[in-house]
Amino acid sequence: MMRAADRDGSSRGASRPALNRRAFMLAALGSVFGATSGAAQSARPSGGAGPGPLRLALLGQCLIRHDLRRRPWPDLQVLSQRLRGQDVCFSDLEVVIRGPRAGAPTRDPVGVHSADPVVLDCLRDMGVGLLATSNNHAFDLGTGGILDTMAALRERAFPFAGTGESLAAAAAPVSISTANGRVALVAAAAGMIREGGAATPLRAGVHELRRAPQGGLEEEDVERMLASLRRARVEAEVVVAYLHNHLWEADVARTAEWQRAFARRAVDAGASVFVAHGPPLLHGIEMYRGAPLFHGLGSFIFQTRKEEGAYGEPNWESLIAECRFEAGRFVGAELLPVRLASRGEGGPGDLETRGRPSLAHGDVAEATLSRVASLSAALGHRLRRRDGRGWLDA
Repeated sequence: MMRAADRDGSSRGASRPALNRRAFMLAALGSVFGATSGAAQSARPSGGAGPGPLRLALLGQCLIRHDLRRRPWPDLQVLSQRLRGQDVCFSDLEVVIRGPRAGAPTRDPVGVHSADPVVLDCLRDMGVGLLATSNNHAFDLGTGGILDTMAALRERAFPFAGTGESLAAAAAPVSISTANGRVALVAAAAGMIREGGAATPLRAGVHELRRAPQGGLEEEDVERMLASLRRARVEAEVVVAYLHNHLWEADVARTAEWQRAFARRAVDAGASVFVAHGPPLLHGIEMYRGAPLFHGLGSFIFQTRKEEGAYGEPNWESLIAECRFEAGRFVGAELLPVRLASRGEGGPGDLETRGRPSLAHGDVAEATLSRVASLSAALGHRLRRRDGRGWLDA
């Protein structure tokens, strides 16, 4: 049964047995760093910290059902050139990739997020090079769907984290070498992981952080995530801690206090930056010990099949956070407002072109930044902005 906090993220309405910790740590130490995607490396030359700042772009989640290259729009090339200019571009894959092992839908078929493998090629062409696969839709086609998605990613040497053949593999970091340093990702999900979808020591699935009876997250699960972050920090200059969160507050635009505390613990364990998705809405940004905490970046691609009017204006706003790191330390970021197409070019029935991103300008960009600035102010951070752009300083 769906819990009270697990509800639709539109702006309008808006026990498994415990894993023995020692057994997990032994299993984790025995696995190879980055085993989730092994040979998956960036196309840029490998090596240690390079001569320039490491550029890491963080995007909203990608609910991509169609190959966007089939019907290009003016900003496709603009966005692609911008993203390909980064050392690494990160997002969350909000679909399961269809393959031969797919099972029956685990939810109402209308709500199933699935796509053919070609969408991975589309994302790669657009500049995305690192993905989280830990979310509530990873299990939409059962365990077979999770395995098919991982297989499609590995076939394309596409680095990912957050799902695996076992809990140890799902929780393990993945890393990429670039000309300017190494980036690692540890990914997890909290809330709305259906029964059978979470990874266990003997079952493939999602790296789930379970909800604690008293609120927040189970400490055992948090400690597992923090251990992976510590491990990642040994191997990489820049470490991304990712959470796909569906344990929402009554006001879905409000960042839960437990998430803020969790993000800080992630930084204490070695994360250079914390990123969250879940509700298709922007949340606020704050800084902690020189690290940015992006509590919700909304959607970068939002090919929802819900009828027009099901979502409000804020659900079609997003940000690209272009972060810079020197010797593993965050030195600043430029925030680029994004506007998603709330309807397809061909009208309400055109779902192939709905939810495509374009850079926002003028009043549209200012409205998005104003919303994020207000949400960030509520977290104690003042966002610097001018002429439709925002900036974060270390």
